[in-house]
Amino acid sequence: MLPSELFKKVRRIEIKTSRLVNDVFSGEYHSSFRGRGMEFSEVREYIPGDDIRIIDWNVTARYNHPYVKIYREERELTVVIAVDLSSSGLFGSKIQPRREIAAELAAVLAFAAIKNNDKVGLLLFTDKIEKYIPPKKGRFHVLRLIREVLYFKPSSKGTYIAGALEYLLKVIKKKSVMFFISDFLDSGFEKPLSLLARKHDFIAAEIFDPLERRFPKVGLVNLIDFETGREILIDLSDKENLRKLALNAEQRRADLHKYLRRQKVDLVEINTHDDYAQPLYRLFEQRARRIRR
Repeated sequence: MLPSELFKKVRRIEIKTSRLVNDVFSGEYHSSFRGRGMEFSEVREYIPGDDIRIIDWNVTARYNHPYVKIYREERELTVVIAVDLSSSGLFGSKIQPRREIAAELAAVLAFAAIKNNDKVGLLLFTDKIEKYIPPKKGRFHVLRLIREVLYFKPSSKGTYIAGALEYLLKVIKKKSVMFFISDFLDSGFEKPLSLLARKHDFIAAEIFDPLERRFPKVGLVNLIDFETGREILIDLSDKENLRKLALNAEQRRADLHKYLRRQKVDLVEINTHDDYAQPLYRLFEQRARRIRR
């Protein structure tokens, strides 16, 4: 793609996602994530009814009048967006493949973060770590992240989710908000995910294509695994084949969702045939309600 075309595409995504952030997500994002804690702000004179536990005894003794400490929430967050660039992301039964949806999703999250003065970082992975960009602030930084998600050429095709999770455990020391964008078509990542979810605020964004869960009756089809290149000829007019494929897909989905619930990990499901704004908004809304309780 020519640089001018690349710029136009990134700019289109910026305009589309910025509008979503401004119109829909901004307030919900702010109330969906807790700051890192409370920090001392100032002291003021004691007012009857104040909690005596927040009296600043040093200042009180100095002025011979009771003063209390005022705290405010330390709002600045570090947001890390991890995006699966394995070759299965190139699949899409509609015009927009998973990878482009992942780029738009990352853009919405990144713009919402910088609007709230948070830092944003990016991890791109396949079956190895392809690229890591440390968290920073600013619009130009976010535009760079979008460009990387869209046009970075990974050196590998496979998926190794456990490796990406282990890498995040090593490089992100402070408690952060992590969005992990993937189709989760992998296994053996339960232990590092559990460790990461205990240390950070971890959100799983599963992007799926409906054709991966419900196959059409189209007769003989040569199915190709994008990641391994392996091909298999299967008759999709056979009811038993369709039943087995649908059952396997549903079982994999159910197992993943059950495991995430057990780890208290929030999940947002993004259907490639639908608008991603609604499920993302519902996620923010649910989290905001939970925090307000």
